[in-house]
Amino acid sequence: MPDRINDEGPPMTLDPSTFSTMTPQEFSRTVAAMSDRQVEEIMGGEHRRTILDAIFRRFPSAVRADRTAGVHKTVDFRVTGGPGGSSDTYRVTIDDGAARTERDPSGEPDASLMLGPVELAKVLTGRGNPTLMVVRGKIKVRGDLGLAKSFSSYFAVPKG
Repeated sequence: MPDRINDEGPPMTLDPSTFSTMTPQEFSRTVAAMSDRQVEEIMGGEHRRTILDAIFRRFPSAVRADRTAGVHKTVDFRVTGGPGGSSDTYRVTIDDGAARTERDPSGEPDASLMLGPVELAKVLTGRGNPTLMVVRGKIKVRGDLGLAKSFSSYFAVPKG
C-alpha cells in the first residue's frame, strides 16, 4: 500500500478551529492522507503558527514517563518552510518523566533538529524514519546525536 503522504489526492486541510480538539489519531490520519505538497502549502500559510503551537502543546501529554525517568534534556525543533522562507523554533524539555514546550527558546539545547514541515509531519505520525531522514539530509542535527536518535522513543507516536 503506498504511503499516502506522498500521493496527490483530494485537498485536505488542518482546520485551525478544530485542530486543537482532534485526537492524536485523527491528526495522524489527516496528515497521512495529505500529499507532501499539501503539507507544505498549509504549513507555509497563514495558519502555520496555530498548527505548530497546537502540535508542540501536545508533547507533554504524549511523554512516556517510563522511558524518560532520570532524563534531563532539551531538544530544539527549527521548522523551516514558513512564509517568505521563515522558520519557527520550538523547544521540548524532558525533565525526569515529564515534558514541557516553549516557542522561540533562548540558550543552547542539548540537541537541535532542523527540518521542513513534511519531515516533521512524517516523524510525528510515525510514517518516516528519522535516522534515514538524517542520513539523506532531510533533517539536520546539531549537538547530541544519540539524543536526537532516541528522542522519538520518549513519546507515544499516534497511529492513524
